[in-house]
Amino acid sequence: MERVYKLYNIELEEAIGLILNSIEAIEDVEVIDLQDALGRILAEDFYAPVDNPPFDRSPLDGFALRSVDTANASEDKPVKFKVIDRVYAGSPSSKSLGSFEAIRIMTGGKIPAGADCVIRLEDCEVVGDGVIIKNKLEAFQNYCFQGEDIKRGNLLLEKGTKLNAIHLGVLGSMGQARVKAFRKPRVGILVTGDEIIDYTEPLLDGKIYDTNGILLASRLRELGFEVIKIDGQGDCPKAVAQAIKENMDALDLLITTGGVSVGDKDILHEVIDLIGGKRLFWRVRLKPGTPAMYTIFKDKPILSLSGNPFAALATFELLCRPLLAKLSKDTTIKTKRVKAIMLDDFNKKSKNRRFIRCIYKDGRVGLPKGGHSSGMLLSMKDCNALIDIEAGNMGLKKNDIVDVVIL
Repeated sequence: MERVYKLYNIELEEAIGLILNSIEAIEDVEVIDLQDALGRILAEDFYAPVDNPPFDRSPLDGFALRSVDTANASEDKPVKFKVIDRVYAGSPSSKSLGSFEAIRIMTGGKIPAGADCVIRLEDCEVVGDGVIIKNKLEAFQNYCFQGEDIKRGNLLLEKGTKLNAIHLGVLGSMGQARVKAFRKPRVGILVTGDEIIDYTEPLLDGKIYDTNGILLASRLRELGFEVIKIDGQGDCPKAVAQAIKENMDALDLLITTGGVSVGDKDILHEVIDLIGGKRLFWRVRLKPGTPAMYTIFKDKPILSLSGNPFAALATFELLCRPLLAKLSKDTTIKTKRVKAIMLDDFNKKSKNRRFIRCIYKDGRVGLPKGGHSSGMLLSMKDCNALIDIEAGNMGLKKNDIVDVVIL
């Protein structure tokens, strides 16, 4: 069957635009335990329900005093205070200070009534049931006020914030045991190919281990997403189509690898026909990963990538990360681009736009040892970026300034 693709062999930026215009962010909200909220996207503005600290407290170990009683204290004229109580963090005193009275207080302890300053333990002399002060203290010296850090009612975290350790600490300080977060996208991975076997099985003649399944699943988990691995169905279009139909309701995005080029076993074209999917584009003007295809099925995206491991990884970074950023409302996973200076020559001509692996550090990029073939993965192991080489480039030279995609 001859197929006509209206959007065929398009530019990367057009492909990204089509992807983003075809999807909506996930609006489902979950209430989750605070301890499980790291990396999640906050689904509501969070306002402080209490002050922090919730009372006036001491920032150090010492004695709580009335500053007026220290007005004449000096080395020559020390002043003696009677110690009437002891305050620990979490155990406030019920007593109120009178003239020339002191209360022993520990770091974090609630300032007792009548006191307006704290003297450090090492700055005074304890004698029997009293303490001798040899220097004047100002009002509110060594004194932490209620709400000094956080005022009740203040906006602390905005909706859409990706929660990190500090955010969780702030929420914990507010007694927030649970938070509202947007549901994470559920991403499925389906690897096609009769030649593919699981890496737990013996390697048979003519077979290869499934690299893309573990590679992409691990990358998705690195980025914070849930992954559902769909059992491989080889190169049987009907079986692959059935697997997609059975699993798509549980997914927000399906990523497939292999079967998108023009060979006899490139079955994804037939599969999309069988499920009644709507193709938005096929083939993107870049190398590696040219045959990438994008489909909508049951109002959900299917991104079909090359079966070559580096090609699958590169097009995942270039096409799938923007998609995931929009679905999840997580802007931190968008690809970042910078300018950098080449440390090496790359002498190959690039007839088409090309992305090559590289090692980026402090505004400079070097090339790894090993090949740049789309089927080679090992030379990617120390790389953290891709160089974007424009179509028609005659080769890169040391000290050239290049566009770099940070992974």
